[in-house]
Amino acid sequence: MELIVVDGIDGSGKSTVAEWIVDHYRQRGETVLVRTHPSSSIFGRLTRRALASDGRAMRALASALFIADVLHSLHLLRSWKGYDKVIFVRYIMAVAYLPGPLYKQGYDLFSKMLPVPPRLLLVDVPPECALRRIEGREHAREMFENLESLQKVRGRVLTLSSQGWKVLDNCGPMDETRSQLERVLSEWDGPS
Repeated sequence: MELIVVDGIDGSGKSTVAEWIVDHYRQRGETVLVRTHPSSSIFGRLTRRALASDGRAMRALASALFIADVLHSLHLLRSWKGYDKVIFVRYIMAVAYLPGPLYKQGYDLFSKMLPVPPRLLLVDVPPECALRRIEGREHAREMFENLESLQKVRGRVLTLSSQGWKVLDNCGPMDETRSQLERVLSEWDGPS
């Protein structure tokens, strides 16, 4: 089983890109599981509730619950051994939402504690593009879904992505994004 991480700011298109990756590997005859965070577990549901709130205490609670949700998914990895690929949508880059300089410390800590696979993909978009997508959704905005937060978090994830991440520009035409993704997948998969 190989673990693939697809990460990025809110509204970047992580889930769409993950679906394309699923299609790619299923066409090759591989079995694929996608685990999106926050998940449908109790920790994920509580994370979503906290994200719908506001204030420092709720930010801290959302962060703690998100970590618990990811750890719960990692615990389930043993039961997913039958899959060729497991894709985690939103994983370690969530540390970029931590306050101040904690995001770098959080990344360093979690990089040592959690399995960090070689297949890391950051789906990147400018904050304005992300906000347009968020505004088009049919759900209430979460606490970080505003231009100021998106700008701050994007700067942080781009800083952290220098540590082995492939960066996919996802604000242009869909066919350009898919072409970029195909190049990344070809590199990951090696010669056919």
